[in-house]
Amino acid sequence: MTLLQSIILAVIEGITEFLPISSTGHMIIASSLMGIEKDPFVKLFTVAIQFGAILSVLVLYFKRFFRSVGFYIKLVVAFIPAAIFGVLLGDKIDAMLESPLTVAVSLVAGGILLLFIDNIFNRPKEEDADRIGFPTAFLIGLFQCLAMIPGVSRSAATIIGGMSQRLSRKAAAEFSFFLAVPTMFAATAKKMYDYFKEPGVAFSGEQIQLLAVGNIVAFIVAMIAIKTFITFLSKNGFKLFGIYRIVVGGIILVLLLSGHQLSVI
Repeated sequence: MTLLQSIILAVIEGITEFLPISSTGHMIIASSLMGIEKDPFVKLFTVAIQFGAILSVLVLYFKRFFRSVGFYIKLVVAFIPAAIFGVLLGDKIDAMLESPLTVAVSLVAGGILLLFIDNIFNRPKEEDADRIGFPTAFLIGLFQCLAMIPGVSRSAATIIGGMSQRLSRKAAAEFSFFLAVPTMFAATAKKMYDYFKEPGVAFSGEQIQLLAVGNIVAFIVAMIAIKTFITFLSKNGFKLFGIYRIVVGGIILVLLLSGHQLSVI
């Protein structure tokens, strides 16, 4: 993987991680078009640059993370389902990650749902993500588990989960951002552990450079994406994202049917 390729992947991560459009689907298309070979470091890179995206949430919502201890407890409660299912279903999740067809179908199915989600949940009662209760946080955490299916999108699953509990679109999106912090941190830490548990494994100078640049780019792009997404979502809803998901899923299906060998990196 070249420096330019790492920057492109980081831009994709920064844009897609917090939008309900699936970062995995976009990584498939981008890596295929750029001819990036799948190896342990590339797999690690695509997860590790999530750290930059996490930092963007912490910077943008800095004051929100210091309101109360209850805020952190809610995040822990919401994170618990993903932690449990991640441990129990780790091997099956890894197997699904090897299936671009699963990603494509999930993208299209989720896109169809997003076309109608604004009409399904159109009577929100809560406008403040900080004021949700512990049962609501746990239920949103259960929705997050759906994102273990590649192509579903963690953001889409948690936002829909929040809206199903009568949160406004903005409140649901913000809680999704907050929940991303422990979830993505845990995923990054696990990937790092798996990478370094092999004896003699270490980063080269070039790999350190790729990770540093990737995280910086993902951080900057994610900050812009989050600000833009909240504004757009509040005014326009999810329909455009639904159409976009269907198009991306369709592109992957066309590539697969035309004989392209795609892989999830």
